[in-house]
Amino acid sequence: MSSQQDSKGVVLTGFYQNNEVLPVLIDCKDEEHTSLSSRRTGQYNIHSRAKNAAGKPPYSSSSQDSLDELSMDDYWTELQHIQTSRGNDQEVPEEVLMKVPDEGELEEEWLKEAGLSDLIGDQAGDLQESIVLLSTLTRTQAAAVQKRVDTVTQTLRKKNRHHQVPDVRDIFGLPSAQSGKISSANRTLPAGTSENGKQDVKSDGQTIIACGNDKSNLDTALSETDINLEISFSEQAAGLKEQSKSSEPHGNEDDSLLPNFKMPQDKTGTTKIGDLASQDMKKVHTLALIELTALYDAFGIDFKSHKAVKIKIKESGLFGVPLTVLLEQDQKKVPGTKVPLILQKLISHIEEEGLDTEGLLRIPGSATRIKSLCQDLEAKFYEGTFAWDSIKQHDAASLLKFFIRELPHPLLTMEYLNAFITVQKLPTRKQQLQALNLLVLFLPEPSRDTLKTLLEFLQRVIDRKEKNKMTLNNIAVVMAPNLFMFKGFRSKNGDQQEFAMATGTANLMRLLIRYQNLLWLIPKFLMNQVRKQNTENQKKMSKDRAMKKLLKKMAYDREKHEKPDRNTTETDTLQGVIRVQAPQFSKVSMAIQLKEDLKASDVLASFLSQIRTVAIKREDICLYEIGGNIGARCLNDETYMKDLYQLNPNAEWVIKSRSR
Repeated sequence: MSSQQDSKGVVLTGFYQNNEVLPVLIDCKDEEHTSLSSRRTGQYNIHSRAKNAAGKPPYSSSSQDSLDELSMDDYWTELQHIQTSRGNDQEVPEEVLMKVPDEGELEEEWLKEAGLSDLIGDQAGDLQESIVLLSTLTRTQAAAVQKRVDTVTQTLRKKNRHHQVPDVRDIFGLPSAQSGKISSANRTLPAGTSENGKQDVKSDGQTIIACGNDKSNLDTALSETDINLEISFSEQAAGLKEQSKSSEPHGNEDDSLLPNFKMPQDKTGTTKIGDLASQDMKKVHTLALIELTALYDAFGIDFKSHKAVKIKIKESGLFGVPLTVLLEQDQKKVPGTKVPLILQKLISHIEEEGLDTEGLLRIPGSATRIKSLCQDLEAKFYEGTFAWDSIKQHDAASLLKFFIRELPHPLLTMEYLNAFITVQKLPTRKQQLQALNLLVLFLPEPSRDTLKTLLEFLQRVIDRKEKNKMTLNNIAVVMAPNLFMFKGFRSKNGDQQEFAMATGTANLMRLLIRYQNLLWLIPKFLMNQVRKQNTENQKKMSKDRAMKKLLKKMAYDREKHEKPDRNTTETDTLQGVIRVQAPQFSKVSMAIQLKEDLKASDVLASFLSQIRTVAIKREDICLYEIGGNIGARCLNDETYMKDLYQLNPNAEWVIKSRSR
């Protein structure tokens, strides 16, 4: 298919901050080369910066985490190249601007995304799910929710709406039996979770009952490089706020001076994004949003959604196409694709040429060749007729950056782009990493998977820095404008603000690359909250299940027949034995003795030693924890099975293929 045939547009809804963006229809074939002086558009105004591209920019950064001025030269050079390569394609398409929302509407949208819209206004309905969620919140998380409920309630009352605004006291004024039930659930939280029972967060006479970690239980002996994943980040911030003020990150750091953060070993196993079942990841998304908001609230930082605007975008092609649309195209060619095929191919082509090339990603390809290659790829990529041998390495690197920055919505999404940039306002690098961790957790899956692939590639380039001269700082300043700017952004900031934004985003790029392995972990305190939600939901459903069992008289004999097996299992577990099943590979389950030092890797090794009739690769299978207080979770090899069994005694243990 040709790019001309694919130029039809479709209207989608994006989220843009008021008076900051003018979305542009992106079409690779319309790119023209023009002089920089003819325009002052783009995320940063570099008209005056071009004169200083080879020397110091005129202003220093206010960022507490800044790179030195000379190291930013590559940033301005890259930005100048981006602006020049875009040419005259600055036509503004038709757009439908939505009414600027007031604070109450913004907070109402936040409550909706947090799954708590039934707490306010016309949305009020079945509150059971919200009660379950709120029963798991920490003190600071509950305060964040309370603040938004209060704001929306006050806004609705000011507008004199005809419907009745429910009083939060009515919603959460639980009867003693229900209150005791939640309190009992709190006491059964797994070991390692600090609990202070229920607490009341009060505002304007309304109360949300909070359960969770208390800052009085914080271990203040942790060093600045220890990351505690067992206690809510916002609780840590509230407890150590004064200490944080005296430990601000220093600027001008060499790559080697960035601290090596470490985490205490969790015997129940670390959990990465992708290890959890989708229903549990939805809970993680909600909790991460509430937690990040609470963390920002602790430092008086606003966390607001962007204004909605309808923009016209391409509905097919390779460049300037939304990730979701691109992946739909790719999955027709390769089912199960999670990262755009064009990005995967560009990365593999660059690596085939070797990563030792000096200036890789910094030295741009020819603008004329890039334009021609872009058009050829649009027409021939899916047909498999594109001549990859004709692409030089620097051209492929330029195409990779072009793909990222020409996405109609930023890879970090318009909803959360400002929240990423705001991370630099947090006072310590540990808190910045905690915020980035939470942001990564609630990115949409296509953006998160694509970002992971990009960051892993960038780290492989940095690993060859002795040859290619591309250090972490070099890569960060070159890639920051490609990741954090998007076509059509008009900045009205002055030069000093622009330089602060530039150094801030470059430093965020450094953190994303340097600490990417930490950012894809799901903190244990969030996992504990997910487990507690599941437990409470099961209690809520238990009466219904019991009634259904009574009505199914035909199942009586079957249940009676199965009862001895169930007693055998109970006997096994009482004796410290679990049953491990592998229905994909064997009809026979294994009895595994729970010893103090037994790990998930040992269970897999025992299984592989017994299965010889089927060829199974160790890296293709995983031991899963299924049911009980979790949906499904792929276990880390270093998980201690006895500790995990004590945390989730009702789980089943199943060996099966990894979810890819």
